[in-house]
Amino acid sequence: MAGSSQQKALSRIAANRLQKELTEWQLHPPTGFNRKPTDDLQRWIIALDGVPDTIYAGEHFELQVEFPEHYPMEAPQVIFTKPPLHPHIYSNGHICLDILYEAWSPALTVSSICISLLSMLSSNTVKERPPDNDRYVRNCKNGRNPKDTKWWFHDDKV
Repeated sequence: MAGSSQQKALSRIAANRLQKELTEWQLHPPTGFNRKPTDDLQRWIIALDGVPDTIYAGEHFELQVEFPEHYPMEAPQVIFTKPPLHPHIYSNGHICLDILYEAWSPALTVSSICISLLSMLSSNTVKERPPDNDRYVRNCKNGRNPKDTKWWFHDDKV
């Protein structure tokens, strides 16, 4: 696959699951999200608009979702390519949200991840980076996968 040389091809189970999710997305996309058309089932680019009456109203963001070979048994890698200022989103686009890591469940879908991210953004009241942003980003150079990071979920209110 072009652009995914480091990724292993999807298993048959993963490809079938993603095709099913894509069909469902096309029929009932989550409100506020728009998947950009692509030929690569393994990498989705999703545009998202800030919710009206929140601090992100009128802003536009973009997510990149890369699916591993054994999806949904393994979580996808989800990053913001255009990250909002948020206490749980690093300037390199990495997201501190437990369902993307140790709290992942195969029952979760791309749509449910999007809804969780929208909720995380909508409930935020302060536009700021995480307190450890600079140190974290410095330690993630060379495009390190956020799933390789040991997260310390220091705030479970958001």
